[in-house]
Amino acid sequence: MKHYSDIIIAPVITEKSMAARSANVYTFKVAKTANKDEIKRAVEEAFKVKVVSVNTLNTKSKKRRVGRYSGRTKTYKKAMVTVAEGSSIEV
Repeated sequence: MKHYSDIIIAPVITEKSMAARSANVYTFKVAKTANKDEIKRAVEEAFKVKVVSVNTLNTKSKKRRVGRYSGRTKTYKKAMVTVAEGSSIEV
């Protein structure tokens, strides 16, 4: 079994993810190879909360340009974790 720090990379801080916290949904950037069961165990172990459900998605890269140089942003896997009522995560 992998350690939870190998699975959870960072929290995702956006307006949409901050608004979802009122519904006990927290968003994390996770390892690309992690599945929903591994993510659930990692969040429960790291934050000592009960996880109700996990939704995942792979983000697509976007075109970015700086001056005459163009490129693409990195892709990553994102997990939206719903915790039990009355629980919360301090990020």
